[in-house]
Amino acid sequence: MDYPNDQAPGAPVRSGIPEHGRIPKYYAVKARIALLVDELAEGNALPTERDLAERYEVARETVRQALRDLLLEGKLRRQGRGTVAAGPKLEQPLSLVSYTEGVRRQGRTPGRNLIGLDRFPCNAALAEETGLRPGEPVWHLERVLLADEERMGLESTYVAAERVPHLDTDFDPDSSFYSYLHDRLGIAFGDADERLETVLATPREALLIGTPPALPMLLIHRISRDTEGRPLERVRSLYRGDRFSFSTRLRDSSSTRLGDSST
Repeated sequence: MDYPNDQAPGAPVRSGIPEHGRIPKYYAVKARIALLVDELAEGNALPTERDLAERYEVARETVRQALRDLLLEGKLRRQGRGTVAAGPKLEQPLSLVSYTEGVRRQGRTPGRNLIGLDRFPCNAALAEETGLRPGEPVWHLERVLLADEERMGLESTYVAAERVPHLDTDFDPDSSFYSYLHDRLGIAFGDADERLETVLATPREALLIGTPPALPMLLIHRISRDTEGRPLERVRSLYRGDRFSFSTRLRDSSSTRLGDSST
């Protein structure tokens, strides 16, 4: 199949044009605005809706629909009463790497705002999911995730109080929980089970993250264990779909098995 010469890696096949060739007017405007955004530095303002409508000779509602798509895709973001170029998304590896390390690798400054730190008896549902004992004390740590002071997501962590008995006094909520476990307590991560899905934020979550409830979110559930296989934490991490992406490296397990069988 032949593709247009300007087909960029990772772009929609045939630039999103349907097979019948009829392109919705808003989509054609969106494509032209996207080219305009590519020429702007991060944080630079986009022309007003009125200016864009006059430039492309379309109704302002057509421009609004195009801008809504670009906002949801993360190419634009609201700033005050205007719209600015958002810059590239943050890319987080799907691995046992802390949020702090992942953000710093991209030259951004990580941070967190504490929402709450509570201690309560482990209920039956949490015990079944994590392997903890029903009724044993559990910490619940909830924080808003930041990058360069911009709110990026919401993280909810459950951990047995026995493993971190002084979490409320020894831990800086703005710092990395993984570093605290490793550097202060000598606890190392062994492995984890992780599941990724797309969701919409609840009204409470949208308020804490500072996004519209209709914005798609990336949700990660993680059950972590230490090097001895003991349950360590249960984490629910909610990331903004317009500002985050995830990456991983895959290997062909069949080639590994063939290699093992030949030795």
